[in-house]
Amino acid sequence: MAAETWLSGPVDGVDAYLQPAAHALLQSREDLPHAVEGLRERQLWARPGGAASIGFHLRHIAGAIDRLLTYARAESLSEAQVAAARAEHGPGDEEAGPLIARVQAAIDVALAQLRATPPRSLLDARAVGRAQLPSTVLGLLFHVAEHTQRHTGQVIATAKVVRAEPALPGTK
Repeated sequence: MAAETWLSGPVDGVDAYLQPAAHALLQSREDLPHAVEGLRERQLWARPGGAASIGFHLRHIAGAIDRLLTYARAESLSEAQVAAARAEHGPGDEEAGPLIARVQAAIDVALAQLRATPPRSLLDARAVGRAQLPSTVLGLLFHVAEHTQRHTGQVIATAKVVRAEPALPGTK
């Protein structure tokens, strides 16, 4: 069995202070395809016990990475990003492959941003959201990683539940 990513050594081009964030993102990149492998569309969009669907979590991971990285660059969200955030909660009919590809592309962008972030900027102040709540570049980059891991765990747990239930009520 291969070591978890945090035990695999430094990630090339990523500053030492950002290594934990890079490792967490790489772990999600590795875990998510395995978690959803073989799931049918109805399982991706099932909401067992009222929980959020796997499809929602995958959409949300990709979208949240994009939005948080935007704030880390001291930029405002575009109208398209705001609309995409609203759409994450809607019903879905996407299959696992395109959803996973979207998440992996977002993680790749996050890793590129980690590599491009000058260490001297990590404590620079950043404002988040319409309320302009206070954070820092480091705070946002860390949150990208921990938020991705949180939703990865939810995908893994929900996938186990939907695999165990042959015919979930209220699904296609």
